[in-house]
Order: sequence, then structure tokens, then C-alpha cells
Amino acid sequence: MPFGTVTLNDGNKFPIIAFGTGSSMIYKDVTDYVGQAIENGFSHIDTAQYYQTETYVGLAIKESGLPRSSLYITTKYSSGGSPQQAIQQSLNKIGLSYVDMYLVHFPELFSDFESGWQGFERMKKDGLTRSIGVSNFTLDNLQKLLKTAVTKPAVNQIRFHPYNYASHKALLEYCAKQGITVQAYGSLNSITQNPGGPVDAVVDAAARRIGATSNQVIFSWVRSKGVAIVTTSRSKERLQEYLAVEDLPPLTAEEIAAIDAAGAKGPPSRLVVARIPMQHRFGRFSLLVMWLTIAIVFGFATFFML
Repeated sequence: MPFGTVTLNDGNKFPIIAFGTGSSMIYKDVTDYVGQAIENGFSHIDTAQYYQTETYVGLAIKESGLPRSSLYITTKYSSGGSPQQAIQQSLNKIGLSYVDMYLVHFPELFSDFESGWQGFERMKKDGLTRSIGVSNFTLDNLQKLLKTAVTKPAVNQIRFHPYNYASHKALLEYCAKQGITVQAYGSLNSITQNPGGPVDAVVDAAARRIGATSNQVIFSWVRSKGVAIVTTSRSKERLQEYLAVEDLPPLTAEEIAAIDAAGAKGPPSRLVVARIPMQHRFGRFSLLVMWLTIAIVFGFATFFML
């Protein structure tokens, strides 16, 4: 069963999983990777001005031969210029007359939240984007924005994983209360950035129970929080692995709570993580140092005994 959609607070449908062209794909020709994602079942493609991948996303869309209505395109306002000019440039690069979602990439781009968001509301009204949202907004940022917003953001795209869940709980609760869909990027942090931490054991145990990979368990955990996903990979097999998450048995309440608790302990110490490859790399060197030290001590002992 493929990932479905959620209904946003503006009534539009939002595909729950998206293929992202940020991260390691920034500044690269992603045409083939986007095409591969589309061929394997991704209908939601995420890009941004900052990534400099919009042109390649447009080429992949064209090469797919699919009707515009079958694809969902998100891009982001990332520069300090006019949002109105920025979205038109993005549309020209992608080769579309509208995008499905237009996000403010960072709150710092708005020197004034009221006038900045009014520009986004006009773009929605003018049909340049069907939905508008934000990215990397904190609880304080959202509260400030909503004081003057006529149209609420439909989405808040944030970095979200087990190790920052505890610090994001209030934000998630506020978004749920306001009807704002949270979308996660960087969810595989405990695997790709912070391996060897307390999350690993509980994720591995859940993976064994349901016959899944650790990646799949993390995404199931994300979905258990009511959060949508944006992810990426150059591997066809990995993309298929991600899309298969919906076919897996759900995590139990105990497994979800265990991941929460493990994440609250924080990621592993950088020193401990670094020591693992260092030990492997310098194992022989360490043995050499040890034997040299023994030799020196033995030499001194012999000298003073004479």
C-alpha cells in the first residue's frame, strides 16, 4: 500500500512522503535521481531556490511524461529578494505555471513577518501556488506569524528525529492545535549522523520484531507522531525500502515510547563516536606506542640497576 495524503488546513491534499533534492544533492544535476524517484512511486518532489536544483526537477518532470496533476511540487523562497520575483523565477526554472506548495525556507528571510507573509498570501490568491507554508519555524516564530496572518501556514517543514523530539513536542502540539501539518527532514539522524547512541538498540529490536530495516522503523516512528516525511537517496533499492514502510506492521505503543525515551537521552558523545573509527585506524599505531613505552621503561630500569 503506497503512502497516502493528508488534507491540509486549506483543503488541499498533501502527499505524506516526498523525495527531496537538498542534503547531499544540493547544487547537483538531480535529473536522473528525480526521474528514478518518480518511476518508483514518488509523486511529491521537494526543491528550493537554495538547492539550485529547480531546473533539473523541471527536466525530470518533463521527461517523465506524466500529467501535471499527477505530481506534487514543493519549492521554497530562500533568497533575501522579493518573494514575488523569487516564485516567478522558480516557476520559470521548473517550467510550471504554479507550484503546489511554496515555503518560506527560513524565518530570518522575513524582516517583517506581517508584510512578508502578506506577500505569500497574495501569491496563493494569484494562483502561483496552491498552498503556502513555512520551514524551520520555531514555536515563537509561528506564534508571531499567526498574530497577523489571514491565511495560516499549511505546513511547517522542520528537522525532526528521535534526538530532538523532546525539544519539539511543544511545537508539534501547537501545530496540531492550529491545523498546521508538520513535515520532517533529517529523520534518519540517529543512523546517518549519530550512530551508536541509545536509540539504536530500541530501533533494532523493533526492526527485528516486524521484519523491517532500521530506516523503516524510524519512518514508522515519524508517522506515529502524525508527521509527514521528506527524504532522499540515490539508490533505487533504498527508495523502494522507504515506500514499503506503509506495508509494515505498525509499531506498538511500547516501542514508540521506548524510542521517545531513548531519544530523550540525547545523541552519543562526539568523542565516543569518533573513537570507533580512530581505534580501527590507529590500532596498530597504538600497539607500537605501547611496546615502545615498555621498551623505554625497561631500558631505564636496566640502567639504574647497573
